[in-house]
Amino acid sequence: MADEGAESLVTEIPRLRPRAIDGNKGSYGKVLVVAGSRGMAGAAILAGSAALRAGAGLVQVAVPDAIADVVASAQPCYMTAALPCDAMGRLTREAIPEVDRLAKSADVVVIGPGLGQNEDIADLLMSLIDSLGCPLLLDADALNAVAAHPALLDRLAGLHGDIIMTPHPGEFGRLTGLDAKTVQSQRRELAMAYARKHGVVLLLKGAGTVVTDGRRVYVNTTGNPGMATGGTGDVLSGILGALIAQGLGLFDAAVLGVHVHGLAGDIARDQVGEVSLIASDLLNQLPEAFRSIA
Repeated sequence: MADEGAESLVTEIPRLRPRAIDGNKGSYGKVLVVAGSRGMAGAAILAGSAALRAGAGLVQVAVPDAIADVVASAQPCYMTAALPCDAMGRLTREAIPEVDRLAKSADVVVIGPGLGQNEDIADLLMSLIDSLGCPLLLDADALNAVAAHPALLDRLAGLHGDIIMTPHPGEFGRLTGLDAKTVQSQRRELAMAYARKHGVVLLLKGAGTVVTDGRRVYVNTTGNPGMATGGTGDVLSGILGALIAQGLGLFDAAVLGVHVHGLAGDIARDQVGEVSLIASDLLNQLPEAFRSIA
């Protein structure tokens, strides 16, 4: 019997299949992005726009009503849905029925960027997990909700491996109860152990981003320090959602996604330098990044 803890190091970058000559927008998947709050509209805009740039056929961005007009006006190529929110511009429990309805027509749901933190977010996530029939990507404040409500992990197990989690070291520390120094000193080992224990694909962000499903592991080599700026993680979430929607398995989507994300950052660095690089520069360079690996 093979050792369950055995590590299989992956170095090959997956590719998307060439597009069919008779393909249409339905051929390339629908991404639902649940994101944003007052003051964090940019997270929803970046994630939705990145999903488009990474090839999704349809993208719908579901956001609090307080920022819906801002998000809709920022990008004409995705659809938007305005959801009930509180006085702070964060989603409330009243949004649950509509989020569940929107998710039923999606091929993948990306949730978390810029949502903020309150008890209603955890309830929304709980309901979504229980009703979902497609892969789910947890980022940012969705991860914070899981860290604050460990019972959510038991619910996630019911999705039978269709979960991808994208923490940075601080978020991973909250998920595991470990300090940042420990996380950074054992990135690969801790990521693999967590992914194996919870049956998820884990993407531990940072220099040398680690992607693992608990058995296979990939360590990314693209990217640069200029990408250490707000919003680049939101771009990554959108890219990953689009790749999953187009039919890649979660592990392959994560490997290709972090590679292309970092590659776009490297192209942007060559254009504007590391100091001036911002997240929207990655959106502008994603076309060239995808062309370079076609």
